[in-house]
Amino acid sequence: MPETSEPPPGGEQPRSIRLTDPRALRAYAHPLRMSLVGLLRSSGPFTATRAAELTGESVASCSYHLRILAKYGLVEEAPGGRGREKPWQATARYTEWPDYSEDATIAEAADALSAAVAERYFERVTRAMENRHRLPREWREAEQFGDSLLHLTPEELIGLGERIDALLRPYEARESDPSLRPEGARQVSILRVAYLDQDVPDSEEE
Repeated sequence: MPETSEPPPGGEQPRSIRLTDPRALRAYAHPLRMSLVGLLRSSGPFTATRAAELTGESVASCSYHLRILAKYGLVEEAPGGRGREKPWQATARYTEWPDYSEDATIAEAADALSAAVAERYFERVTRAMENRHRLPREWREAEQFGDSLLHLTPEELIGLGERIDALLRPYEARESDPSLRPEGARQVSILRVAYLDQDVPDSEEE
């Protein structure tokens, strides 16, 4: 079963859920299931009927996939509602899974999930680029798109990720508490992708 962080005081939603069961990893790799979890985190709770409206899928399909997600602890029934009109909510704000595992089955399922998530990132970024002409000037100027090629050790790359995490953490409270959002604030997706670039040949300094 998936591992979750210890429930925070006051009944607040845990920050993340960690998947380690290969079955859970494979289940979450389904595009519609990832979409449902993402929508519940940003716009939930909602019913299977509302999920169908948001995704363009049938109510029966959304209901089925929500039950699969609940089986692996990614979503749960929210208070209120009955039968098909019961609302669902996400169990955490983020999903985590192993970057590395000695267990080949876990490693294979985790890599497949990472690939599915990367494909979803690409689709969302492409859609954002296609529609950005509709944005006000201030948002077009604020959006960022670029890359950096750095020479780093594994330890330095880990440290860089930790510093980026520290920069983003203060803004996370705004997701659960609208009163903390300044006027004009909107949801912004920030993607982090750092990988050893095997397309660039290594060069030794002379």
